[in-house]
Amino acid sequence: MAVLLTACHIRDDEFVDFANAEAAKGLAFKVIAQHETGLENGLPANCYLPDGTPVNDYTDDSEEGPQERKASSVTGAAILQQLLKFGNQNRVTEIVGTYPSIDVNWDTVTLSGKVMLPAGQRPKRLILVSHYTICSNAEAPSNCFSLEGILVRMGYGLIIPDYMGYGVTAKQVHPYLVMDLTARNVLDMYHAVKPWLKAVGMEPEQPEIMLMGYSQGGANTMAVEHLIETEYWADGDPQQVKIHRVFAGGGPYDVKATYERFVNTDTASYPVAVPLVVQGMILGNNLDIKMTDLMQPWLYDHLDEWVNSKRYTSGQINGLIGTKVTHEMLTDEAMDQTSWKVSELQKAMVQNSITSYNWIPEAPVYIAHSMDDETVPFANAAHAKSKWSNANITYNFGHYGGHVQTCLRFIYSVQSLLEQEEEERRQYE
Repeated sequence: MAVLLTACHIRDDEFVDFANAEAAKGLAFKVIAQHETGLENGLPANCYLPDGTPVNDYTDDSEEGPQERKASSVTGAAILQQLLKFGNQNRVTEIVGTYPSIDVNWDTVTLSGKVMLPAGQRPKRLILVSHYTICSNAEAPSNCFSLEGILVRMGYGLIIPDYMGYGVTAKQVHPYLVMDLTARNVLDMYHAVKPWLKAVGMEPEQPEIMLMGYSQGGANTMAVEHLIETEYWADGDPQQVKIHRVFAGGGPYDVKATYERFVNTDTASYPVAVPLVVQGMILGNNLDIKMTDLMQPWLYDHLDEWVNSKRYTSGQINGLIGTKVTHEMLTDEAMDQTSWKVSELQKAMVQNSITSYNWIPEAPVYIAHSMDDETVPFANAAHAKSKWSNANITYNFGHYGGHVQTCLRFIYSVQSLLEQEEEERRQYE
């Protein structure tokens, strides 16, 4: 894998060579590249939105046009400007590294990701980020500036895994929406990075972590919380993890409901999700089903070139697919929900739906979702609220426009909530 780096702005008197830090040798997290990014003039060019659009190319009239923004009174461009006003930390240290985890067969695999730190200082607290759906390897956190990285300006440190199938494993298929596996891949990076930060003198001031994610990352964030609270929550556990807060937005918490929406409406506003879900469930769960039984031949024939090559963004693949009509992408058998193959597929979807888990979140959670979301149906959020009605969760539902605009609003909301928390803490000090 070629790791792509943004322009470096490092002062010689502040440079810390993390890759050759003697104290970190022998640890699980291995640094393979580092650089420093200045945010004085805004976000760097290699920062992408959930549809693969570079942030700097985003305007309120991008992609589907204003009609997709619907009833929101605040434009995406205006929210983006507000994002850039927070904090006074304008330089971010980006550290790309690898760590051990597991693949779909539970065999050991080396994965990659990025650590983002406020330059020249220890972070206040760590945020473990599960990123939104990407399709090109250029969008992998190790190869770009993740939009969530704006929070580093407030003094927070971010850990952002690439996921299986991106970064150093880009030649392998990404097991899309296979929650248990991806959640473990994400948490494994935290367990590898935590002792590394301590060794290099960048241990966070506060030990409790925050979890954050939007879209695919929103669902995976809840899966990470589940993994922590069921396996790494007990006092005395040497790998104990304590959660401070959780932020999840626009997530497919119910994969089966999302697939049924594709079929019942015969519409997929985000066409690439159709092959991603089918392939992810079959390969990620080792189902005895051929993808050609469920995917139209013309789409299957282009699957490796368009999707698995990791050369194209989701927006580009949607253009290559050229249709939002579900039955033009899926076979008659896949559209028939009485088919045994669809039944097996849906069993896998239920197993990978966080709302089907026999679990109630314990940590405080903030969940946001736009009722206008054209990519991840609002039914996902409604099911989550019904399932977790007794949990310590703050829900923010409204007519906030489309999926991309709501992503910007979600990150802005997280910034605002963290700013509010810091102000309240200052008042008590």
